Amino acid sequence: MLDINFIRENPQKVKEACEKKQAHVDVDKVLSLDKKKRGLLTEIEALKSEQNKISRGGKDNNVLISQAKELKEKIKELEPELKKIDEELNLLLLELPNIPFDDVPVGKDDSENVVLRKVGKTVSANKDYMQLGESLDLIDTERAGKVAGSRFGYLKNELPLLEFALVHLVFDTVRKEKFIPVIPPVMLKNKMARGTGYFEAADEQEAYYLPQDDMYLAGTSEQPLVAMHSDEVLNEKDLPLRYVAFSTCFRREAGSYGKDTRGILRVHQFDKMEMVIFSKPEDSKKEHQLLLSIEEKLMKALELPYQVINICTADLGRPAAAKYDIETWLPSEKRYRETHSTSNCTDFQARRLNIRYRDKAGKVQFVHTLNGTAFAIGRILIMIMENYQQKDGSIKVPKVLQKYTGLKVIK
Repeated sequence: MLDINFIRENPQKVKEACEKKQAHVDVDKVLSLDKKKRGLLTEIEALKSEQNKISRGGKDNNVLISQAKELKEKIKELEPELKKIDEELNLLLLELPNIPFDDVPVGKDDSENVVLRKVGKTVSANKDYMQLGESLDLIDTERAGKVAGSRFGYLKNELPLLEFALVHLVFDTVRKEKFIPVIPPVMLKNKMARGTGYFEAADEQEAYYLPQDDMYLAGTSEQPLVAMHSDEVLNEKDLPLRYVAFSTCFRREAGSYGKDTRGILRVHQFDKMEMVIFSKPEDSKKEHQLLLSIEEKLMKALELPYQVINICTADLGRPAAAKYDIETWLPSEKRYRETHSTSNCTDFQARRLNIRYRDKAGKVQFVHTLNGTAFAIGRILIMIMENYQQKDGSIKVPKVLQKYTGLKVIK
């Protein structure tokens, strides 16, 4: 959510942000409703002030008593109008996107994202990951389909060992940067889920909603991690506050199609490790670079070929002011596929969830929130399987994971 004072003072900048992010919000209507709201508030406060004056001196004066009743009725007429305008204004404010940083590339869609660098040597594939998974009895989507329907899979034998090796690798890596390990709840109250800023866009169609409980299943542990400090005032000395979470996540993947519907690349249920940081505003760009550097450190540890992408304005998403993706080489498709993202959401989520901190001078202000993928585990397993496959159909275990699994090869 944007600060209403910022919108009043910078309407053109907000309009430009909407245009760059292709968010269709009537900024002039926001300003008009805000003006009406402030006018009504002033009128109601003036009427209440007059009412208070009369109540102090007119208990035995019939004329004043009559005037007090008229004032009361007028206030009763205006308050529903104020409530209606306030609700309409709040809905529009929730639809406004965050303002992209000036150095974010302007683009109309993901085709205009900018490749910053490529790391590692790409390889070719003899088999795709599902052929490997079936021949080595690592993935079973047929039985998962029988039990749960399409887009589910059983991970078997050595693959679960690789998954938890990845978990160990992340924890060992990020704890050196003072990240606090967390296993969060994966169900969120409606208000908390919406507070992260994704549900005014198509993301709501991706979410699993439980109407009987008015709760959502988490699509990423960013959601329960960011919401964890809602309605709190943090201490400046505790910032930056860094968390890393392991959780199962749930998405409908409603818009995916074709080859991605096969296997475990796009599934309804998947495990993920996510990093979230709460920082002072002046430190958030530095913390964003830290998240990207950790993502790259993990990729280099696995020795997987990847490229770093600077995401353009139209592909940023509603909450982000800046975003980087990492795409990993998928040999069977002869292209890079997204495995990581990291975003600086500035104070956009913090305003919605009322997360603040008190500085040394005693002033209370909103924190900045940042998020970054450590591993989307299913996707990284796919990349390991394909990039480490051998001619005899076996899969080498990345050296950095061998100490966690006790395995050098899967055959």
